[in-house]
Amino acid sequence: MDFFCPSERLIVELDGEIHLNVTAEEKDQMRTQYFENLDYKVIRFENKMVFDNLQSVILEIKDNYKK
Repeated sequence: MDFFCPSERLIVELDGEIHLNVTAEEKDQMRTQYFENLDYKVIRFENKMVFDNLQSVILEIKDNYKK
């Protein structure tokens, strides 16, 4: 995981080009399911989105994970 917020039970994954193939997508899906089964929320962003539009990423996290 790239970022972890235990108090919110939130995991943020940043996915680069290596994630753009069937094998990696299946592995990512299994990993996400594993964490969700432990009652964590997993949110994914492409690396490019973080670099090109960080404010949008931050707003999406805030909008979706407020208590």
